Amino acid sequence: QVQLVESGGGLVQAGGSLRLSCTTSGGTFTGHAVGWFRQAPGKEREFVAAITWSGSGTKYADSVKGRFTISRDDAKNTVYLQMNGLKPEDTAVYSCAVSGTQYGSTWIGDFGSWGQGTQVTVSS
Repeated sequence: QVQLVESGGGLVQAGGSLRLSCTTSGGTFTGHAVGWFRQAPGKEREFVAAITWSGSGTKYADSVKGRFTISRDDAKNTVYLQMNGLKPEDTAVYSCAVSGTQYGSTWIGDFGSWGQGTQVTVSS
């Protein structure tokens, strides 16, 4: 089973940028969609973005459209989440996960092999 590791989180001021990375410490997600999710304190985990197995298709939550970009480099076994124009409401633990399908969805139940997550804090 693939194991995922997230990195790139940190503290940033509102309007700033961060790039998160999701890599595999064992196995590969080649041929599978990969998604990013986030969980803020006291809230349920929510969908952020997903990318299809080929990288040709992407999905975004309405709250991040136009600000976040998901991409993948299978040669490096890495999926990225470029976050621009960060807002305080983006503060959360961000986790990546692998979809059981090639095209993925926005449904959390479609994903597994969750990483530990990386903390993103946006100050106002």
